[in-house]
Amino acid sequence: MNEETGAGPDKATGPANAPGTSGKGAPGDRARDTGNAHGRTGPHPGTPTGGSHDSSRSPAEDGVPAADGPPHPEAAPPVERRLHPVTPLRRAWAPVALLAGWALHDPNSAYRHVSDLATGTLLLGLGVLLPAAALYGFLSWWVTHFSVTDTELRIRTGVLFRRTAHIRLDRLQAVDVTQPLLARFLGVAKLKMDVIGTSSKDELAYLGEAEARALRAELLARAAGFSPEEAGEVGEAPVRELVRVAPRMLAVSLLLTATTWLSLIGALLVPGFLWFATHNLWTVLAAGVPLLGAAGARSAGRFVREYDWTLGESPDGLRLDHGLLDRSHETVPPGRVQTVRIVEPWLWRRLGWVRVELDVAGSDNGVLLPVADHATARGIIGRVLAGAEVPEEFVRPPGRAAWCVPAWWRGYGLAVTDRLFAARHGLFHRTVALVPHAKVQSVRLKQGPWQRHQGVADLHVDTGASKTVTAHLRDATEAATLLRDQADRSRTGRRTAQPDRWMTGEGQGSGAGGAATPG
Repeated sequence: MNEETGAGPDKATGPANAPGTSGKGAPGDRARDTGNAHGRTGPHPGTPTGGSHDSSRSPAEDGVPAADGPPHPEAAPPVERRLHPVTPLRRAWAPVALLAGWALHDPNSAYRHVSDLATGTLLLGLGVLLPAAALYGFLSWWVTHFSVTDTELRIRTGVLFRRTAHIRLDRLQAVDVTQPLLARFLGVAKLKMDVIGTSSKDELAYLGEAEARALRAELLARAAGFSPEEAGEVGEAPVRELVRVAPRMLAVSLLLTATTWLSLIGALLVPGFLWFATHNLWTVLAAGVPLLGAAGARSAGRFVREYDWTLGESPDGLRLDHGLLDRSHETVPPGRVQTVRIVEPWLWRRLGWVRVELDVAGSDNGVLLPVADHATARGIIGRVLAGAEVPEEFVRPPGRAAWCVPAWWRGYGLAVTDRLFAARHGLFHRTVALVPHAKVQSVRLKQGPWQRHQGVADLHVDTGASKTVTAHLRDATEAATLLRDQADRSRTGRRTAQPDRWMTGEGQGSGAGGAATPG
């Protein structure tokens, strides 16, 4: 049994992605509905200020004599700019990386070829390769230009084949500034742009740190509707710090994560077992190195990435600053959050700590808070979900669900409020998924043969971020009722949802007003 009900609106309610909603593929909703990203009201790019008119008709056709005087001057072409002069160093690694990839792909053949070459030939090859790589890096930097117009960001590049990317400003939903370790020493930064309808981020690398921040502010200002003259004067939106995660708290949380210890134990036991079984060093290294790398990524690597995690609020959305070596400055755009997950590992429960994750349509920002206490997490979630409160009580499946999933069925739960669809799963590693009704794209009911025999079914809720939240093993009659009711709640939620206006109090609650610094 597989029944599906679309959560889209009926004919009387208009399209699903109407202004004020944040469904997937709705370009420019925030810019049109919220004025602009900096809390000021400005015209949208390309919108005339004196009412609408048909540009294909001449004044004489409308019965209005043409005004005397000189014609209006044509708009000046946009000023093209280059990337930072250190960029060729980054581009020059492409030929070297190609040879390195060939050597790693077939090391025996690479070793034979290198050993067959005379010393003079090898030095001559290096003397040709290094200048060629430097020339390629310089040429790729020289032919790369970018410019900002009233409606788009243009990136023109290509040494042999020209490529011009046109990024519409009304489809920008976030602009992030990232600084790898070497870039921090050189004073440069990388600009990454989240664009609606694309799975990967466009980027400009590298720019001077000050120039990157100024360009980010200019792009967001123009996308919000400021004129080109005003956009350069607006500057970067102010940020108010909400939460800062202490390094000690982050380190303790990683030590209390079971997956960290399981990966470390596996990295130690598996190579030892393989050594006693095969006595082959290469076999041990082939298995041990990936396991050690995975263990490091789950512990030390995560600590490095999430170090000094700072969550702030600005007119552009929620700002995330983090990183010990590579520093990242990311933005969670308002109105684009589809799902919020509260993750509570078993060893964290005694301390009252949780991890807050999220799904954002068209973005890969996946962590909101790496670790926080319950009160802080609930306050921040209240701001992200426009004042919605996290349910306290969850209804378990009926007792006969134990015949489908013994013991683990006790970790399942469901709660539906006037704002949220909330599903819980996990007996030890507990996760609560929160979906605003307005973000639900479709609702599906699934029932296998054994579930049909026991009279239970699974209810799946699909969101705009291509994710699914499931309420497991609900009573079959209850699930059928939930299927119809959730479709109605989703349509109603989209009709009544207010546009998200950050730092104005509209469309959001005051749940995070008391957010503190954990740790």
